[in-house]
Amino acid sequence: MPASPADRLEVTFASLKEKRAEVVGLVVGEGPHFPPVAAQLDDDGDGVLSRAAEAAAFQGKMKSIADVLAPSGLKEQRVLLIGSGDQEKADENDWVMLGGAVGGKLGAANTTIASVVVESDGETKLPVHEIAASFALGACLRSYKFDKYITKKDSEDDGAKDVRLAKLVVHCPDPKKAEKAFAACKAIADGVMLARDLVNEPANILGPVEFADRAEALESLGVEVEVLDAKEIKKKKMGALLAVAQGSSRPARVVVMSWNGGKKNEAPVAFIGKGVVFDTGGISIKPSAGMEDMKGDMGGAACVVGLMHALAGRKAKVNAVGLIGCVENMPSGEATRPGDIVTSMSGQTIEVLNTDAEGRLVLADVMHYAQERFEPQMMVDLATLTGAIMVALGKSYAGLFCNNDELASGILGASGVTGEKTWRMPLDKSFHKMIDSKNADVKNLGGRWGGACTAAAFLERFVLDKNTPWAHIDLAGTAMDAPKNDINQSWGSGWGVRLLDRLVADNYEG
Repeated sequence: MPASPADRLEVTFASLKEKRAEVVGLVVGEGPHFPPVAAQLDDDGDGVLSRAAEAAAFQGKMKSIADVLAPSGLKEQRVLLIGSGDQEKADENDWVMLGGAVGGKLGAANTTIASVVVESDGETKLPVHEIAASFALGACLRSYKFDKYITKKDSEDDGAKDVRLAKLVVHCPDPKKAEKAFAACKAIADGVMLARDLVNEPANILGPVEFADRAEALESLGVEVEVLDAKEIKKKKMGALLAVAQGSSRPARVVVMSWNGGKKNEAPVAFIGKGVVFDTGGISIKPSAGMEDMKGDMGGAACVVGLMHALAGRKAKVNAVGLIGCVENMPSGEATRPGDIVTSMSGQTIEVLNTDAEGRLVLADVMHYAQERFEPQMMVDLATLTGAIMVALGKSYAGLFCNNDELASGILGASGVTGEKTWRMPLDKSFHKMIDSKNADVKNLGGRWGGACTAAAFLERFVLDKNTPWAHIDLAGTAMDAPKNDINQSWGSGWGVRLLDRLVADNYEG
């Protein structure tokens, strides 16, 4: 589960008239334009804030911050003037990112509690209570740290303690409405941070069994969780997944998570995640340099678990299933060899040319099982699948492959809202020709060119009904060690939780 409450930023909402902390942030419009509370504070200090803004050339542009220490005439010990730009144009993610930027500033302010005044006396694109909730979401996401294994958290150089911002009070015109709006945001933040925790955990702590245990904890939110052990997986003839797992002494697990918040008997939406807890490459072993990053090769499965947490936490009105295949890819005397032929759950035979192209084997069986058991109305699989997608798109975009324009449009639309960037890539018969095998139904490698596209083509062969909307998201560049931003400073990003939650909210909830 996410970090313990003691390590999490507490967010509360209060009226504009309630007492504020000694460290306070004031949201200021472009100009700068001081809304009522900021203007009153400026008057109380005989124009100290206006003078500070002028001295700092502060124009109130989005994410600009002017820091005023010990302002004369004010009881506040520190005031941050927070630029919000043109509030008529600022959308939801602008406010989330602003909250993250301010959260970062407050996190470095050597204080445990701070207030931020969120108000406007002009036109805004969003209601102010939704602005306050989005701002708070950004601050929560920015507050995340993964330091559970650091035993000395105090500075050894100067003896200073690691003072964390523990509480943020957001003052706004309608705190009750803001608190209600934030309840859903908090569930999403919890899901994102759960995904980050999973990706950040070292593989000696988070094996397939431990991963399944973490997923089982979702039962406390009302998610039905079923864990298939190695014996059950073998009984279901998931030969492709087991071919990856057999080199490790740690047994495989398949986890099925069901959230039934929609209409009875309505087909669910399905999300499938690759959960390779560590990937050495198997017999086709990877170079040692950078192999430590392969603890994050379960970023797709982490996203699915985080998403199910978010949906259940906000009581989403949808039937959703999340399935993850958890394995470890290791070389040993029991490991699958290059050239071996294995039989997948679908009955299709696979020639394994490279044991480092293992994630698609895991997904092939879990995708088949998801379709056979649940007959979903649509399905999305997520995987840190190929280095080729990073060659094509870098580390700021995930690759989107989709057999249905409406589903693709929904994902791209959600991407635009949350800022988790996706780029649609091609599915084409030519890629299928590249994975045809002379010795089996399909091979798990298509050659040097178009590696992300041939991997997607491989997965497409395991879509049972071609009329089922299906999307494959290759998040190899975005799930781990992605470029840091205002709401994430962590190695594990939790990428995709907000995106898919928005996809569900905008397109599939009743």
